[in-house]
Amino acid sequence: MAQSVKLGDDIMALVRREAELHSRSTAGQITHWLKIGRAIEHSGRFDHARITAALEGKLDTTQLGEEEEAAWLDGFVERMAQPSDSENAFHARRQALGRGVGLDAGGNLVHAKEGDAP
Repeated sequence: MAQSVKLGDDIMALVRREAELHSRSTAGQITHWLKIGRAIEHSGRFDHARITAALEGKLDTTQLGEEEEAAWLDGFVERMAQPSDSENAFHARRQALGRGVGLDAGGNLVHAKEGDAP
């Protein structure tokens, strides 16, 4: 049975570009990448459980092999790009107080505007 999955616009742009380059449908490209990712995780060239442990801070990254470290770095960058619940709460409190809530592209402090949701 087919199921819908929400993917970010940035991911879908990559999928569409690669699908076009390789004459695949977008669904075909996603399936292709899914199979490759699963094969890599089960290839024996690195231990996915070790990468997960490193992402959780339970394993020092210096103990990872070269390929494991590359996979860890991808996961780390992805996680760091997303604000945590505590960061979201912090900025919501600042916004409610009318204080700066972040930086713009130029590095300038951005303040909450009247009517912005906290």
